[in-house]
Order: sequence, then structure tokens, then C-alpha cells
Amino acid sequence: MGRTLIITEKPSVGRDIAKVLGCAKGGKGYLSSDAYLVSWAVGHLVALCEPDEIDDRYKKWNIQDLPILPTKIPLKVLTATKEQYQLLKKLMNDTDTDKLVCATDAGREGELIFRYIYEKSGCRKPFDRLWISSLTDEAIKTGFSNLQPSDAYQKFYESAKCRSESDWLVGMNLSRAYTLRYNTLLSIGRVQTPTLAILVNRKIEIDSFVREEYYNLTADFGDYKGTWFNEKQKNDSRINTLEEAEKIKIAVTGKKATVTLFDEKRKQEFSPLLYDLTTLQRDANRLFGYTAKKTLSLAQKLYETRKAITYPRTDSRYLSKDMYGQTIKTFNNLPEQYQHYTACILQDGKLPFSMRVYNTLKVTDHHAIIPTPRRINTESLSVEEKNVYDLIVRRTLSVFYPPYVFDAQTILTACGKEMFRSTGRFVHELGWKAVEYSPKTANEKTQSTPLPRVEKGDERTVLSADITKESTKPPSHYTDGTLLHAMERAGSDSDEQSVREMMKTVGLGTPATRASIIERLCQVGYVQRKGKLLIATQKGEKLIKVIPGELSSPEMTGFWEQELDNIIHGQQDPERFMQNIRKFTSDMVISASQRELSEVFHSDDDNLRRRKEKPVSQPMDVTCPLCARGTVRENSKAFYCSHYREGCRLTIWKNALARAGGPEITSTLATLIIRQKNVTGSSGTISLSGTDLSFKSIKNADTAYHVSIDGSLKNVSSAKKGTNKAAVNKAASKITPYKRAGGLKAKQ
Repeated sequence: MGRTLIITEKPSVGRDIAKVLGCAKGGKGYLSSDAYLVSWAVGHLVALCEPDEIDDRYKKWNIQDLPILPTKIPLKVLTATKEQYQLLKKLMNDTDTDKLVCATDAGREGELIFRYIYEKSGCRKPFDRLWISSLTDEAIKTGFSNLQPSDAYQKFYESAKCRSESDWLVGMNLSRAYTLRYNTLLSIGRVQTPTLAILVNRKIEIDSFVREEYYNLTADFGDYKGTWFNEKQKNDSRINTLEEAEKIKIAVTGKKATVTLFDEKRKQEFSPLLYDLTTLQRDANRLFGYTAKKTLSLAQKLYETRKAITYPRTDSRYLSKDMYGQTIKTFNNLPEQYQHYTACILQDGKLPFSMRVYNTLKVTDHHAIIPTPRRINTESLSVEEKNVYDLIVRRTLSVFYPPYVFDAQTILTACGKEMFRSTGRFVHELGWKAVEYSPKTANEKTQSTPLPRVEKGDERTVLSADITKESTKPPSHYTDGTLLHAMERAGSDSDEQSVREMMKTVGLGTPATRASIIERLCQVGYVQRKGKLLIATQKGEKLIKVIPGELSSPEMTGFWEQELDNIIHGQQDPERFMQNIRKFTSDMVISASQRELSEVFHSDDDNLRRRKEKPVSQPMDVTCPLCARGTVRENSKAFYCSHYREGCRLTIWKNALARAGGPEITSTLATLIIRQKNVTGSSGTISLSGTDLSFKSIKNADTAYHVSIDGSLKNVSSAKKGTNKAAVNKAASKITPYKRAGGLKAKQ
């Protein structure tokens, strides 16, 4: 009897599954037992071909060739991970392999990764689907006891395939069309461009904002204070001129005042719902300044490596009812620092049951993000991992806590014809706020300012009155957190009710893709970061100005996302969806060719004339050291990753080491550095560790010169105490000079 081949998305997940299944025998790129083979995809191994890989004539960009609408977009094997693909192909088609299990990430894109490999390899063997939301041993065992037939997830594949091909058609055609029209390299994307429009529109609002000055007047009644307001103008507290404010101040100072209203209403606030990825990214950005991409990366590590949380790429904020028992087990196994919180809500070993937590009908592909039942030593986590884990634990605890209860208090006080309003809050119960992370929570109860208890008719004296000068404020630039929120609810304020209803559940992109979209906008020069702020550049503004509204409309993209979701649920035909995309693409290409040249783009790096004179870049046969998915490419000034559009920021400048007396980095030298990590030559030693590229000169071995290869600015020299110059010189004497490698070559 043959074996079952299990294919995961990442090696770490493969090793976890192999351990549970008892696959102890090691091989290059796989683990095995008598019954199972476990291997992995290392992310995407197969992708859609570029236009010039389909037909040589597309290597030169011509408007006459557009639109490019192949009946079938062929697949290609990615060079960087070709070796692993060949292994999978061999294992999949091996006569000893009876059947397969698709164990890639349980979602639309995970399905696509496996199916593309399956199709490209020509495999026709039956396969089942492993669908799990946690990587604990118990969850893996449960998943394998409930494997589903491949047909159960066919619609997920069809939806993912339509998403992939629609992005290809829109991106490839319209990027070429607008690049040719404006003689500048311009990137257009189905989700990317409407997201850029949000940032551009905000910048226009800020730039056109006209600041208005006004004045506020505060009266001191002894045991409380009140702010002047105008009852006749919608209770507006603004006073237009200083003269008017001074007049009111003189009229009330030292005068008697009378309480006309004391109102106190008991209110309660329930905790926010459990985290989905977007709300987690927003809170991590607001509280810790983490970008959306960073939070996703930390959450993935907590899921895959630490086994501390459930699947993070989810858009659901609920748990299914059958998870009630697992939640109790999770709470019992939380780290010690959280046990005093669990003791308050676990009564006789049970949790309160709430539809705000357990609602099976509102769980999508995956439930909300919660901690796993695995016991976690938080001291083993990095500070950043600990911060994200803490947010998730506290949110999971807080949803079982009682509401935050307070009295909202209002006093209206009249002094002659002038009216003053005072507001206060008396906190009765912190409830969930005692658990939820917030810089303000710890002192919420003591910092609240309750008003004194007064009755209508009570008299006071205006002891003093203060005038403060204020001004209206423009809207704020977006941060990662606020932009994620805007993407999530894009189009929900539309004038059309049908559009508003649709966009409530769709938005721009998906929780799993929004971070990469933001990074892509920064990478192509449409957006720049200034601290936590995201600000549209002049290039981004010009692009939104020259394209038709359909391309920047969130409603259009939201409609497509809705249709992709309908494909999953069998409510839309994939072929019909693609026909609509093809027609849209054709219409937009025609529109691009007819656009008026009202804007001129200036950028040396983007100049199309230079791109035509010589190739922009040349591929190299070496895997990217940052993302491990793309391949390194070379242009006239630097080396970068072929996956830059997906957010990889690899940047190795050819003259990066010149300031320290190092060699120019040639393609041969770059290949040696990336593959061997340490290269020593006649001028010194170059080392690559993580994102740090360092150079030690033989002439000055006590000092190391560092540069970053992840696109950030980092050029520093650091003295290394105890450096053994003799050892460096001895190593250098064993090196064979290699001119084409800049005088450096590691001796084999």
C-alpha cells in the first residue's frame, strides 16, 4: 500500500504536522513515515506568467498590443523555489504516492497555492482538504480525523483563481496603458488604486483647509466649572470674536448664577468584539505604532512558530458555539499573569455564554483570533510578540467581563442671559475596561471627574471667567490603523443605499491583503511615511487626477469582492465574472489611450525613454535573502527582489561599501554574499546577517561598517573590541583574488 503525501504552505507547519503524524525520517525538503510523506510549498512556487513570457512581442510595450486578454493565462514555476517545486512534482507523481492532502493555509489564497502546484505538476491523484484554525497538536489531530473531500473547497479555488486572474488583467493592461500614455512608469491595481484615492482625497482636504479662529469662555462656579454655549445656534460653544468674549466675561464675572438643570443618566458600554486581523492591526498601530505589515508578521509568527494564537488572517469576530469547551481550556492554561482575570469570570469551571461571542452564523472561513489552549511562556517571546499576544489575550478575556457602567452627568447654569454647560462622569464599574489594554484604563476610575450633586434652583457665584483662543483643525493624515479602518468601510457612506449595504461587508481588499497594499503604495512612490502618518506624494496625486473615476472607485472594487465571495457560495458563475473583468479592462484601456495629457510626471527612475534604451533590470540566479520567495534582480544602481510588488524591500546599492573603502558590489559578488554570508578578499570581509550587511577593512579591522538591505537608511561604523587583526590577515592570505567579484572570493 502506498503513502499519503501532505503538502503544507510553509516548512514550519509541515514540521508540526509531521511530528503529530510520527514522520521522523528526514529527507531534503520532506519528512516521512511508513504511511505519510510531509512536504511544503515555501509560499508560492507557481504563479501566472508575465505577458512577455506568454509571447515575445509583449517584451516591448506598445499600445497597439493592448488589451492583452489571453484565453488562458499559463502558469510558471518561480525560479527562486524551483528546486522545492521539482521535489513536490516528483513526490506527487510518484507511484508510491496513493493520495494527497492539501494542508496549505485554510483560506482562499491557501487553496490557490496548492491548486496551482497541483495543476502545473500534471497530477491527477485524489486529494483531501485539511482545514484547521490552530496548529496545536490537538487541533491537527482533530483536523485529520475530519478531512474533507477536495470538492468541498472547489468554490474557494474558483474564487481565488478569479481574484488572481482579474488582478493580472487589470494590473498588467492598465499599468502598460497609462505608462505609455504618460511616458512614465505607472502602476495601476484593482485594490491599490482606490486605496490611493482615499489618501489623495484626504491630502486635498488638508491642503485646502482654511483655519478659523474662535474663542471659548469657561466660568468657575466654585465646586464646578461650565462652558458658555449659545442655545439659539445648536448649542454652539464657539464665540467668533475676542470682543464678544470679553463682553460676556465682564457681564458674568462676580454675578449670581442659577442651576436650571441637573441630569444624570446611567449608561453602560459593552466590550468590543473579539479581534479579526484588521481590528488587531488597527489597535497595534494605535497603541504601539506597528505598521499593518509588521502586526501581520508578528501574528503569523505567534500562530506558526509559537502556536500561541489561532489563525490570524480572518475577517470574523465571533466563535462558533462548539468552541465553548475549548475557550474554557484556553483560559485555564493562560500564563500566570492573566489568572487573576480568569478567576473573575470562571464560575464552577464555566464561562458566561453570550451571542456576542458565540455566533456560528457569523463565523466566516475562520473564527476570530484568540489564544490557543497551549501553555505559553511569555518570557520566550520578543517584546513585540508579547505586545501583540497581550492584546489578543486581554481582548479574549474582556468579552466575558460585565459592561463598563457609569453615570453621564450634565448641569446647565444660567447667569443672566448667558448659559453654561458642565459635563461629568461617575464610574460605577470598570467592567471590561479593567482588562482591556489601554494607557488610560489603569486610572479610569480615579481620573473620571464627577460633578457635585445639585438641584434645580441652586445658586452659585461666578468666581472668575477665562477666555481661551481656539482654532478649527483640519482632518488628520491617515495612519496604518485609520487607513485600515477606511479600507474596511470604504464606500459605506455612499449616497446609494444598495452600495452602502454591500460595502458594509466587503470594503477594499481582504484582511490578509490590506497590509501588502499599503506597503506597495509606499514602494512605488505614491505614498510616503512620515512617522506614523501616510501621506500621498505628488506622483500619487497626479495619478488619481488623470485616471477615470471607475479605477479609483471603492464601490467598483467592493462589487468585485462581493462577486468573488458569491463565487464561494455558488451565487456567481466564475466565467461570467471573468467576462465582466475582460470587458472592463478593454474599456479602461480605450479610455487610457484617449486621456488628455493634462499632467506631466517627472521622475528619472521612471523615465520611459531610459527604459526603452536599455533593460531596467536583469534577473540573477539567487533567492532573495529577505523574503526567500523572490529572486534577486539587478539594475544600473542596485540589486532588488522580483517580489517588490508584493512588498519585499530588498535593496543592496552597488556603491554601499564605497564610503568604508570597500569594493563595488557586482552581480557576482552579490551572489557570493547572499549564498555564503561571509566573503573575504584582499580589501576586507563582507558579512550578511539578517538585514545587516557589514564590511571590515583589513586596514582597520577594529571597525565594522554597516548598511541595511531592507530599504531603510542605516550607515554606521562600530568599533569591535577584541578583534583579532592577525586572524583577519591570516584569513585574507588564503583568498584568491577575483577581479569580476570586486577583488573578493571565498576560497573553497
